[in-house]
Amino acid sequence: MDKELLTSSYDFYLPKELIAKYPANPRDSAKLLVYDRNKDTITHSIFRDILKFIPKESAVVYNDTKVIKARIFGKKNSGGKVELLVNKPLDAIRINVYIRGKVKQDTKLVFDGITAKVINLNEDGSRDVVFYHGNKELRFEELIPFLEKIGHIPLPPYIDRDDEKLDEVEYQSVFAKKEGAIAAPTASLHFTDELFEKLKQNHKTCEVTLHVGAGTFKPVDVDVITKHKIHSEYFSIPKTTKEVLDSDKEILAIGTTATRTIEFYAREKLTKGEANLFLHPKNKPIRVNHLLTNFHLPKSTLIMLVASFIGLDKTKELYEEAVKEKYRFFSYGDAMLIL
Repeated sequence: MDKELLTSSYDFYLPKELIAKYPANPRDSAKLLVYDRNKDTITHSIFRDILKFIPKESAVVYNDTKVIKARIFGKKNSGGKVELLVNKPLDAIRINVYIRGKVKQDTKLVFDGITAKVINLNEDGSRDVVFYHGNKELRFEELIPFLEKIGHIPLPPYIDRDDEKLDEVEYQSVFAKKEGAIAAPTASLHFTDELFEKLKQNHKTCEVTLHVGAGTFKPVDVDVITKHKIHSEYFSIPKTTKEVLDSDKEILAIGTTATRTIEFYAREKLTKGEANLFLHPKNKPIRVNHLLTNFHLPKSTLIMLVASFIGLDKTKELYEEAVKEKYRFFSYGDAMLIL
């Protein structure tokens, strides 16, 4: 079988010490690996110098989603401790969540100031709940202020530490605006306010919204990647961005989430809904020209997305180079620009 279809092909050796537990300080001091496909060259740089590399005529599209304090701790009515991770709203009232601790349908969970009732147990391990303040059902937008008070920033499991005060700022992009994500669009985290202002002076910039869900961390656990069921996430594209996407202007996408949103639109022509596009070497991008991204987990849909731009062999070569040069990996790690 074609090795690009085998999940095992996307594994790679990563020393544990290269998994970033904290962000670079300042943000734009992170390393930047630049790969130019036309010249087949690798350049090692610093993120603050990224404007030297972005093609002059490119429009830059970023994801303006904002991470919510989606992890909350409480107890069951029966007294056992429980940890809940808000994933996404299914409608105004029903919320899809993950719960650590055994629960049955109709179990009531008690948190500081709010309660939740389990209304459905899903096959994928997630649960559907309704939140209450007193006897009043809470809409998703009404829930967010409660999460802000009692919740924790939902750091990815591989960061392997409790969230700290600094994460409330650092695990949020400088252009985060629309609340709803439970994971940051991590390529965005390298921009400072000053660097983003310079970017806007030099390039047409426009936003999309994709609320990153827990599915982004779901491992590919089938042998053949095309059998993997990709997660879906809510997205919206404003009219001004749609006009850019409909033009013939070159596009640089900041991150895999912006890329998936743009590419979903390029195929479906929808500006709002649930995006469930799986990009890989057999399903290549048709609209995004350049990609800014971080270094991703082995055998993840995110490294497969990178391979959709440059192929499996080149992806593995660049990752080996990053390991050799001691780049930092994953959410708080360093960046790669594919031109």
